[in-house]
Amino acid sequence: MNGRTVLVLMASASALAGGVAQAQTAPAAPQDNAQLTDEIIVTAQNRAQSVQNVPIAISVISGDALKDKGVTDFTSVQKVSPALQVTNDTNNTRVSVRGVGSLTNNEAQDQSIAVNIDGEYINRPTILNAAIFDLDRVEVLRGPQGTLYGRNSTGGAVNFITRKPGDSFAVNGTASYGNFNQVLVDGGVDVPLGDVGGVRVAGFYRSHDGYTTHPNTPFSPTSAFTPSKTAESDTDNTGGGRVSLRLKPAAGFTVDAAVEHVEQTLIPAAQAWQDMASAANNPGSSTTSCANGWAVAYAVAGGVGCVPKNTNTLSKIDRSNYASPLIGVGSLHQISTAARARIAYDFGPATLTYTGGYRTTKNNGANTLSPAFVFTNFGGRVKTQSHELRLNGNVHGIEWQTGAFYFREKQNTNGGLYSPFIGPNGSYVNYFRHPTLSESVSGFAQVEVPLTTQLTAVGGARYTHDVRSATFTNYFFAFNSGPIELTNQPSASTPLHYSGSKFTWLAGLNYKPNTDTLLYAKVSTGYKAGGFDGTGKTFNPENNTAYEGGAKLRFSGNNTFNVAGFYYDYKDLQNDVLLNPAVGAQTFNAGSAKIYGVEAEANLHPSRADTVSIAVNLMHATYRKFQASVAAFTNGVVPTTPQTLELGGNRLPQAPNAIVSVGWDHVFDLGGAGTITASAYSRYKGNYYLDFYNYNDSKQIGHTQSDFSLEYKPANKHYSVQAFVRNIENYRLIAYAGNTVVPGVANIYNWQFTPPRTYGVRLGIDF
Repeated sequence: MNGRTVLVLMASASALAGGVAQAQTAPAAPQDNAQLTDEIIVTAQNRAQSVQNVPIAISVISGDALKDKGVTDFTSVQKVSPALQVTNDTNNTRVSVRGVGSLTNNEAQDQSIAVNIDGEYINRPTILNAAIFDLDRVEVLRGPQGTLYGRNSTGGAVNFITRKPGDSFAVNGTASYGNFNQVLVDGGVDVPLGDVGGVRVAGFYRSHDGYTTHPNTPFSPTSAFTPSKTAESDTDNTGGGRVSLRLKPAAGFTVDAAVEHVEQTLIPAAQAWQDMASAANNPGSSTTSCANGWAVAYAVAGGVGCVPKNTNTLSKIDRSNYASPLIGVGSLHQISTAARARIAYDFGPATLTYTGGYRTTKNNGANTLSPAFVFTNFGGRVKTQSHELRLNGNVHGIEWQTGAFYFREKQNTNGGLYSPFIGPNGSYVNYFRHPTLSESVSGFAQVEVPLTTQLTAVGGARYTHDVRSATFTNYFFAFNSGPIELTNQPSASTPLHYSGSKFTWLAGLNYKPNTDTLLYAKVSTGYKAGGFDGTGKTFNPENNTAYEGGAKLRFSGNNTFNVAGFYYDYKDLQNDVLLNPAVGAQTFNAGSAKIYGVEAEANLHPSRADTVSIAVNLMHATYRKFQASVAAFTNGVVPTTPQTLELGGNRLPQAPNAIVSVGWDHVFDLGGAGTITASAYSRYKGNYYLDFYNYNDSKQIGHTQSDFSLEYKPANKHYSVQAFVRNIENYRLIAYAGNTVVPGVANIYNWQFTPPRTYGVRLGIDF
């Protein structure tokens, strides 16, 4: 598939849409099934619209559908949004859309996908997987959203909209139990406040035993460090609550406010590992070639540097039962508290809206790394606030909006990489303090001007200014320190600063020949701020110019068919890798990258009892130019300066070449006794890499994962009982893969995997 193919497919889609539009000029026969006439309303463009009228490739999943499909956290949202890729690396959640994402933990780098909870901007990967519960819906927007969503939305945006208080007393909740002692309880109560509003109190609790077992016996040679004897990892114990308030004290005046608190304690998944320096895995001792699947990366004095390009050590790993690091598993604890509000006043010609939020997140604990390291954390903290003031209205059919946005994030990390095998009390290989302050301010405007009754021109612009400052303190090697917080050892501090600005824009045309058809074409730009990586090296902003065209069609009631073709032209794409834990994570800018593809999805109702969903995503995502440092196994004189490779032609990580999903729901009508709904869903995902080096041991092969459930509801729908199974194939994907090197100490390949098959029963109530 190439760029010309994409354009041909886009043109074909437009022709098809035109044909359907002509065919739909006559009014359709009325439908007597309410399911076929329900509209899906979204706020992706900061106003309520039918999803079929929004000129954006967008997936919308209701809160009820999320529960029915077993979506209990951010990671599992991808099950119902095929273009979204979400993985967990220990306690960090990685998000990518159409091959665009971020794999970093770096304090001075941001995500490529804008994630918002009721308008509150969430930027840290550690927060994403703990704060999602009691949802009304999720909106996944594909493609740059730089005008309305601002910085760090080069790949798209994910909007979580929580359930708001109702105007009458109501109670809802679910409780489920499954294998691995999996427990999930959630629910909420709506209490009306007369005619002026209401309060909703909601909460959740989820837990499960470890998805992975470890047969080895943890060991520490020093009494200064006591390893955990737990033989399992990838556990979860998370709970939280939210109090929401909705007030309508006067006509046109609405206040939504919420306070939430979430706590999470878990044993992060211990990474599987292979010692790449062992006799069975290393490249041999030849000074001219590399064995065991290693490839020559460069020549050095007296020999060569080898990289694990075609090694196959992953095949030696049982993904559910493997040795943990020699010192056992870790434990992490996180507390996150947020307050947010949306205040809107419609004064006739326009509506003024303020949206803002504050969040404080604290985490501590220790995570073990292979072969025998502990990454300590003595109270990391993140404080964020985001504020947006927006004015929008409609004048003579012209939709317009303008506003300003401010974001501030203050972080403080404090910990290091400790080994109990170095010195009587163990030693730190490194120890860092990275207090970092990031601020961003922007102004934006967008207008939709009707050129005719059917054709609308869209234009938008945003100006963003970003500032970061930090003082990185490195305590270096601390011999015989023990696993304590370092305060007075010799250290070096480096002041760091970044400042940058960017103008982003959008231009497009929307053609709507009738109420059931939308054709659109647009060009938009996205921007992701620059900064400095874990080593203190500065990296440049990331820029994307995206070309997209598509069609949205509704026919025979509420059957829909949507198709979009896209082409991305990336400059300075930010790429992240941990080559050496003793130095820190590094970020490299790719000179350029290209991404193009086609997406098509259909939601069909062949009968009153059946719903069928089909989605096909085809994509090509490669680097054009990309010079990156590499950690090599050297037979010869070790270079004193970092060596680089040209990776142009490599595929971007987390970018499957094909995704195909099929879902089917059938309702068995039992008359006055209620209904039984059978739901089946399966997704095929083509192969992809977990790193930008495209090493064979970081390649996830093509695979399928399937779910099935049966749910009973009585005629009054006041309760439900569901039996479910997720991941029928019991296939565990690679969630993380990487080759890390501590010079003179270790050369390790690490992996982490997604959950295995789960099954259980769920009871729900709704009064």
